[in-house]
Amino acid sequence: MRVLLSVLYPVLSLTIFGLYPSMTIGPKEGWQVYSSAQDADGRCICTVVAPEQSLCSRDAKSRQLRQLLEKVQNMSQSIEVLNLRTQRDFQYVMKMENQMKGLRTKFRQIEDDRKSIIARNFQELKDKMDELKPLIPVLEQYKMDAALISQFKEEIKNLSAVLTAIQEELGAFDYDELYQRVLRLDTRLRSCMGKLTCGKLMKITGPVTIKTSGTRFGAWMTDPLASTRNNRVWYMDSYTNSKIVREYKTMDDFVAGVVSRTYSLPFKWEGTNHMVYNGSLYYNKYQSNIIVKYSFESGSVLAQRALEFAGFHNMYPYTWGGYSDIDVMADELGMWVVYATNQNAGNVVVSQIDPDTLHVLKTWNTEYSKRNAGESFMICGTLYITNSHLSGAKVYYSYSTKTSTYEYIDIPFHNQYFHISMLDYNAKERALYAWNNGHQVIFNVTLFHVIKTDDDS
Repeated sequence: MRVLLSVLYPVLSLTIFGLYPSMTIGPKEGWQVYSSAQDADGRCICTVVAPEQSLCSRDAKSRQLRQLLEKVQNMSQSIEVLNLRTQRDFQYVMKMENQMKGLRTKFRQIEDDRKSIIARNFQELKDKMDELKPLIPVLEQYKMDAALISQFKEEIKNLSAVLTAIQEELGAFDYDELYQRVLRLDTRLRSCMGKLTCGKLMKITGPVTIKTSGTRFGAWMTDPLASTRNNRVWYMDSYTNSKIVREYKTMDDFVAGVVSRTYSLPFKWEGTNHMVYNGSLYYNKYQSNIIVKYSFESGSVLAQRALEFAGFHNMYPYTWGGYSDIDVMADELGMWVVYATNQNAGNVVVSQIDPDTLHVLKTWNTEYSKRNAGESFMICGTLYITNSHLSGAKVYYSYSTKTSTYEYIDIPFHNQYFHISMLDYNAKERALYAWNNGHQVIFNVTLFHVIKTDDDS
């Protein structure tokens, strides 16, 4: 199979798991291939995970050169230590030379006057010999140092051979040029990853607790259409009888409780299923089935429209109640609203709406009871419904608006604080925002993607 060729030639299909970038830890050593298969046309399909950005640091040649450089540095340090020790030992040798000369003079005196040798001379001779004993290990160390120097010479010789081989292998290419080629390839691969706009939900991990605040019920969110420099957070405590929205410039400000601005809405809201989308707040008007679009920039209502036949004010809420009849949400494909009607026997209805006019563009009727749904969210045009808002909850049902089909699934997630009153998907961050019993948390999602290049269409 042509697995390796998929990196260089855009003629194959890649099946990739996309992870939420802000919260997950990616592989550290290259593009990880988890499995591969061959389709009916003979094309290779691979399951891979993208690496971190610093690709060149993992290049084999770069790593080998870096290891060789570290080896040279270690050898240089060892030689420096050896040089210092040699200078120190040289002083011992000079001292030994002077002592040997004194000893030779003493022997000559003994030779000239053998008869005058007395006990004092023997003792003096013995003292001279004792002074020479510490110099014996110094001479032994010199032997070891000489062997070490020979070893260093041999390693340097081998090192030169390895460097020469690498240079020959690189051939005429300059290493900087190779580095730029690697960066261009990495850019192409990440451009491919950037096309991962849609996928099927495979796993939910977490949560990560961002903050503990507010009552048991509420909503918090960021704008999925905001620029990367715009990290504002909006906070709406309680599920009814309130009009106050707090804005924070950044997530850090939100955690620290530094409010940048407070808005007083013209109408109270119902439920906790609000959404900020392209700079405007969308929410369910109190005691009605009306959706309101409120602009943060102008501080005014840009649009409001009744959702025909939609139940409201605890007619068809989620399992936890809280006037959660109407749920406004967004994903990669646009804006949606989830609700229930008498005409559909109280079962979940999904409608795609125009974010400017709030007109319903298309509607799908499901057979899942709205009152048996814990929460719901949209990812890539597929509605996912949990079976409870309490401990042990899991994603139990999915409905595809693309194929108008449903399936029962089993995707568990950790309901850490035992009661979820808001669960909303953020397409930009590939994460689920949740209000978990007075805790604002984020869940990481794993999506299953299929990338097809232009040549495959």
